[in-house]
Amino acid sequence: MLEILDQNQIIFFVIVMAVAAVPVGFLAGLFGIGGGFITVPVLFYVFNAIGLDRTFIMHLAVGTSFAIIIPTSIISTMTHMKFQAVDFKIVKSFGVFVILGVILGTVFAASLKTTNLILFFSIITMFFAFYFLNVKEKFDAKQREITFIYKAIAGFLSGFLSAPMGIGGGVINVPILKIFGYSINKAIGSAAAVGFLISIVGALGFAISGSYLNIKAPLSIGFVNIPAFLIFIPITTLMARVGAKTVHKVNKQIIGKLFGVFLLIVSSRLFFEYFSF
Repeated sequence: MLEILDQNQIIFFVIVMAVAAVPVGFLAGLFGIGGGFITVPVLFYVFNAIGLDRTFIMHLAVGTSFAIIIPTSIISTMTHMKFQAVDFKIVKSFGVFVILGVILGTVFAASLKTTNLILFFSIITMFFAFYFLNVKEKFDAKQREITFIYKAIAGFLSGFLSAPMGIGGGVINVPILKIFGYSINKAIGSAAAVGFLISIVGALGFAISGSYLNIKAPLSIGFVNIPAFLIFIPITTLMARVGAKTVHKVNKQIIGKLFGVFLLIVSSRLFFEYFSF
């Protein structure tokens, strides 16, 4: 990619990517999300601005987002582990269905018409936003066993919906775990670990599908752009650690409200995208 750009375009590319990487990494650690809701629009804008073929830039943005989430989710999960905030039992049992959903969702994304999915996702995200803004943290709440059928349905939908959006699934998985009695801290930490599964399967899927379609995107492996990945990673991994530490130092009730505000912003943006698509 960089070999086809002039000096000003290269500077623009690097600066925008570096600036965007700061909130992506911090939010990934703070909320247990992959950061795709920021990464994908930024990548789409930059790829479009530098003149890449518009027929594949959205897929390239999504695939690259998944690749960026991989190391970010690892750092986030490792940091949450230090605070005993990751339930690997649920990650393993829930993750099987998540992986299945991501695989099918990635295949589906190759020819996806996104308008209806954007509308649906914005409505569901809005629902979760109001849930977090109104719910009160129960400090004596007991975790309830998530039954097989709930794991199968929720896990599959989490993976399937995350695939065409380039996200780590945290906006779905954190509320699900909260509903079953997980504290906000443990829900975020466990969602970050699930996000690793989503990102690695999603990145491989988009790399393979892009290679199969022979899109010939410069300096990319299928739908995964290498320069963007390399610029994001050092910054997002650092900021993910900062965000993950921050969530354990502030009031849980505040974290829940902040997460609600974040979801409200995300849902509003998606709703706007639906009408402007």
